[in-house]
Amino acid sequence: MAIVAGVDFGTLSVRVSIVDSERGLLASSLAEYPLHRKREDPDFATQSHEDHMRALAQATRQAVAAADVSGEQVESIALDTTGSSVIPVGKDLVPLDDYYLWCDHRAKQEAALITELARLEKLEAIQWCGGVYSSEWGFAKLLHWLRHNPEKRAQFVSAFEHCDMVAATLCGITDAKRVKRSICAMGHKWMWNASLAGLPPESFLAKVDPLLAGVREKLEGEYATSDTIAGALSPLWAEKLGLRAGIPIPVGAFDAHWDAIGAGARQGDVVNVVGTSTCIIAYAAEAQLIPGVCGVVPGSVHPQFTGIEAGLSATGDIFSAIARRAGTTVENLSRGLESYRAGQTGLLRMTWDNGDRTVLVNPNLGGITLGWNLQHTAQDELFAAIEGTAFHTRVILDRMAEYGAPTHRVINGGGIPQNNAVLNQVYANILGRPVLVPSSKVTGLGSAIFAFLAAGTFASIDEAQTKICPAHVVFEPQPETQEIYYELFELYRKLYFNFGRQGDGESFADVLPKLIKLARTA
Repeated sequence: MAIVAGVDFGTLSVRVSIVDSERGLLASSLAEYPLHRKREDPDFATQSHEDHMRALAQATRQAVAAADVSGEQVESIALDTTGSSVIPVGKDLVPLDDYYLWCDHRAKQEAALITELARLEKLEAIQWCGGVYSSEWGFAKLLHWLRHNPEKRAQFVSAFEHCDMVAATLCGITDAKRVKRSICAMGHKWMWNASLAGLPPESFLAKVDPLLAGVREKLEGEYATSDTIAGALSPLWAEKLGLRAGIPIPVGAFDAHWDAIGAGARQGDVVNVVGTSTCIIAYAAEAQLIPGVCGVVPGSVHPQFTGIEAGLSATGDIFSAIARRAGTTVENLSRGLESYRAGQTGLLRMTWDNGDRTVLVNPNLGGITLGWNLQHTAQDELFAAIEGTAFHTRVILDRMAEYGAPTHRVINGGGIPQNNAVLNQVYANILGRPVLVPSSKVTGLGSAIFAFLAAGTFASIDEAQTKICPAHVVFEPQPETQEIYYELFELYRKLYFNFGRQGDGESFADVLPKLIKLARTA
C-alpha cells in the first residue's frame, strides 16, 4: 500500500489529489490563481509563477488535511500542467516575466514566420507537428518575448515549459542545464524529435530571426519521458507543501495527456479532454505523420507508445461566453437542453471563437453562427455550440483515421462531460459511436499513476490503471439522429474548409482574418 499526491495545474486553479493504491482517491483540494487578460488585446493571457507555487502549497496542505493522513506518508508527488505555457528565466531560474499561457495567441506573426521558413527549407520536424507551427507553441512565444522585451534579453538564460519549471522549483534545481525537460512538452510544442537530433538546427532558428541565435544551446539538457525521475523534493518545498523531503518527482507532462491515462485510455482509444478547450489524445504502437494534427511524439502520453495530440482551441470558454452575453450562467442556460432534438435549432455553429487548433491550425478565425432568425435564444445557440464542437471533433477523428490512427473507443474526459449528459449524448450521436465517460472525477489520477510508478508501487501503467481508474458510463448513439446529423456534418465540413483553409483563393478563407484585422485597426 502507498499514498501519493497527483497535481494538476489547470487554467484557473491547481488541484492536488491524495490517492491510496488500495483505497483510491482519498481527498482532493484546489486553489485558484489569477489569469491576466487585456480587453484591448484578446490574444493576451499570462500567469505568475509565484501565484502558481503559492496555490500549489495551499492546495497540497488542504488535500493532505482532508485525506486525514500525515504528509510524511506521501511517497511521491507528480504534476501535469497546461501547455504550451512558456516562461523565460534568468540566472538561478529566476523568472524574467510571467508565463505565456497556453491560450495566449500574441505570437501569430512569429508562428507564421516559422511555418513559412520550415516549408521553404523543407524542415522535416514541421511535418511531425501537422505541417503548421502554432501561435500557442514554444518557439513562437519565446521569439515574441525576445522581440518585445529588448531590455531583458541580456538576462535571458533559458525558457521552460510550465511542467518542467515547477518540477525544477520543487527539486531546488537552479542550473538550467540540470533541469530534465519533458519529451511530452518539448516534442509536441517545440519540434523536438529524437530521430531528428533533437531540436531544429541552429542554422534554421537563426534564419527565422537572429534573436533565436544561440537559443538551441540554451534549451539543451536531458529530455526524458515521465517514467524518469526529475529529482527529489527539496527541504524548502517539503516544508511549504507539508510533505517529506527527498520523495521522488517524475518528469512532468501536459494535463490532457495525463488526464487520458487517468481516464483509463488504452491503445486505440481517443480521449476528448473537454474543459475550457478540448485536447484530443490518443496513443498507438506506431503512428505515421498526420497533416494538421499538432503532434505525433513517441513517448509523450505513454512512455512505451507514440502519443497523438489534437484539439479545439475553445469549448467550455465558448459555452461560458454565450451564457455571459445572455447575462446568466452555463448551468442555468443548460436547463431544458435535454428536450432539444438533433438539428432542431436550425443553427450551424462554427466554434472558432479562439481560432482553430486542429486540423487547419489557423488562429486568424472567429466564430460563425448561420441560420439566425428573430425567435432564436441564447439556449438555442448553446445547443448549436455543443453540436458544433462535436462536428469539429468528428473532423479531427476522420483525419486521424485517414492517416492510420482509427478510433476504437471514444472517452469523454475533463471537467465538463461528467456534469453534462446532453453534451455526451450529442457527441455519441454526431460521432456515430459509443461515448464512455468516467464514473467519477479523474483530474489528477494520471499524475497519481506516474507518482505511483516513481514510488515503485506498480510495475506498469496498465497495472496502475486497472487498480486506480474508475468504471465508465456509456452513451450509445440514438438511431433516429443519424440521418440528420449526417446531413448537418456535410454542411459543417463544407463551411469548415471553405471559410478556414488558408491560401485558397476560391474559398471564403479571407473573410474572418480580414474582420479580425479591421477590428484591430479600428
